[in-house]
Amino acid sequence: MKVLVTGSRGQIGQDVVSLFSEAGHHVIACGRRELDITNMEHCQQVISVHQPEVIIHCASYTAVDAAETNVDEAYLVNATGTGNMALSAERVGAKLVYISTDYVFNGQSPHPYYEYDRPDPQSIYGKTKRAGECLVQGLCSQWFIVRTSWVFGRHGQNFVKTMLRLGQERELLQVVNDQKGSPTYTVDLVHFLLELTATEKYGIYHASNSGACTWYEFAKAIFEKAQELLGVSFKARLEPCRTDEFPRAAPRPENSVLGHLAIRNNQFDEFRHWSEALEEFLPSMRHSL
Repeated sequence: MKVLVTGSRGQIGQDVVSLFSEAGHHVIACGRRELDITNMEHCQQVISVHQPEVIIHCASYTAVDAAETNVDEAYLVNATGTGNMALSAERVGAKLVYISTDYVFNGQSPHPYYEYDRPDPQSIYGKTKRAGECLVQGLCSQWFIVRTSWVFGRHGQNFVKTMLRLGQERELLQVVNDQKGSPTYTVDLVHFLLELTATEKYGIYHASNSGACTWYEFAKAIFEKAQELLGVSFKARLEPCRTDEFPRAAPRPENSVLGHLAIRNNQFDEFRHWSEALEEFLPSMRHSL
């Protein structure tokens, strides 16, 4: 299968490229230099030349706080750019996978969010990603919208890497304990994309590792498992705190837990628990500690 990947140098994109290639697919990796998603003519030209069967659209404006002031740029990338990819996919008859986010919800529900719950984004980032979803649904006939959350993996910056670094640098580390979510290992996410793109089970999917925790509980598990598996000692003392003690430009959802209704109903395998995924991931960080 010929697969074109946007955002191929990003945290998710790099694993998409490597794991799809390992699975025997012909992968066209496109970063900003190879594909300007904000330029409609360039999108259509690149997609027409390569004629992919599947497009995995990972490119995204992900600076959550900066988006609150860089509104036009965030919409340009996440909405207009996604619309361009949807139209380009439709022109060549390609399946389109759009990587979206838990931020499309308001985060105030006491229950996990299912795929058909009403979106109500509170931040500019969330609003732009929701706009991208709407454009995919309206412009493309073969689409998968895959919402994920709290992503960690070998590439790019993420919470696990940050905690491993700060745990060795600081004496005290305060981590919010009133935001709950589902951590997601990029490798597990991409394995699901491999399964999903082989089907025609189109629609919205919530794809995160099973289980839920607060950021503080996640940090505590990172420290404990890194000490157990890697023998790393941390000088930082972990301390729980409230969100309002660290005000940010963009509001953070209190509840980001994603329910996997579509995965179950379409007979896909459920994701393993986030703690199991973390145990598998941490040894890959051994040489960077």
